[in-house]
Amino acid sequence: MRVVICDDSALFRKGLALLLGHVGVTVVAQAADTAELASVLESQPADAAVLDVRMPPTFTDEGLVAAVELKKRYPALGVLVLSTYAEGAFAARLLEASPRGVGYLLKDRVDDAAALRDALERVAAGGVAVDPEIVGQLFELRRAETRAGRLTPRERDVLRLMAEGRSNAAIARTLFLGAKTVEAHIAAVLNKLDLGQTPDDNRRVLAVLTWLRMEGTGAHQNRDR
Repeated sequence: MRVVICDDSALFRKGLALLLGHVGVTVVAQAADTAELASVLESQPADAAVLDVRMPPTFTDEGLVAAVELKKRYPALGVLVLSTYAEGAFAARLLEASPRGVGYLLKDRVDDAAALRDALERVAAGGVAVDPEIVGQLFELRRAETRAGRLTPRERDVLRLMAEGRSNAAIARTLFLGAKTVEAHIAAVLNKLDLGQTPDDNRRVLAVLTWLRMEGTGAHQNRDR
């Protein structure tokens, strides 16, 4: 796998490149800001880009904005955003703008090389990867009088793992459930969130986005259901 790293800290970039190298990921380029990242990707093919959410010049959401733009310009590029803080609204914005091939992890997780590679492989393949702490934070938000309030505790467990980008098989392993049971729980979640069959949209992602919208995370609704 070929990866580009974008972070204003040279020390962090080099450390991350070294870590990824140990698990067989090739870092083909490093960039200090989003402008340099855009320039690098014009000439350097990559399977995925890793970038900090807070970048120069304002250190607010430059990395998030750049991630959305990169997905528009390079739809097949996996984009993994890293953050020092668990910011659920930022994760919701990213998924809302691009529900495929993106990830949002806390920087504290990057010392787990295997988990980081797993997240990169998922986003490069068009899946999603959301940090468990961020997902947990979102699930602690208000539930009363929302459609999410219809879900049973087990269905919430399944939806939480869906939000992390886990496959049915991975959900089954994590919750010690059979494949058919997981399928039944997912069907119940989609039904209770009023998500019917659609030809183009990924209903798993829509289920997560629907929950985020209802729970007041700041995601903006822009899709008819």
